[in-house]
Amino acid sequence: MSSFIATPTLDPSATDNELIRNDGFFPDISLTELRATMRIDGTVTHERLREATLDAIDSVNNELHAWRALQIAAGHSTLADIPTACIDGQSVQIIRYRRAVFNLAHADITERYRDWDTTKSGGQKAEDLEQTICNARRNVRWALSDLRGLSRTTVELI
Repeated sequence: MSSFIATPTLDPSATDNELIRNDGFFPDISLTELRATMRIDGTVTHERLREATLDAIDSVNNELHAWRALQIAAGHSTLADIPTACIDGQSVQIIRYRRAVFNLAHADITERYRDWDTTKSGGQKAEDLEQTICNARRNVRWALSDLRGLSRTTVELI
């Protein structure tokens, strides 16, 4: 037996085109860009996406608080002002910051939605999503390390 679950399409008039204003040092975050980049479909409402993104921005900003203070003391008033390579006209530091925020929001949303289906197959899908969550959280750690210029470390327990 097969099943069919229809995912809602996004209303073009929805407010996903909203730009979440950041603190002035770190870049603003576009919910439209986040949704497209992380392939978040219409089952995630705008409100839940916005809430997860606000939390992700706060978490990333808090983790970078001391690093940010050092950058400001060095005379860099925004993340974009820090001398670094550019790719496609964008500062690599901004790309890394977005990667951290996007992946943290994606991990949070995936955790919230993985128990949506309570059938046996839904339970298996929830277990399968654990790897997606772990990968997203790993990407956050790597993006933050790259942004701060720290080497990446992967530790595996034997």
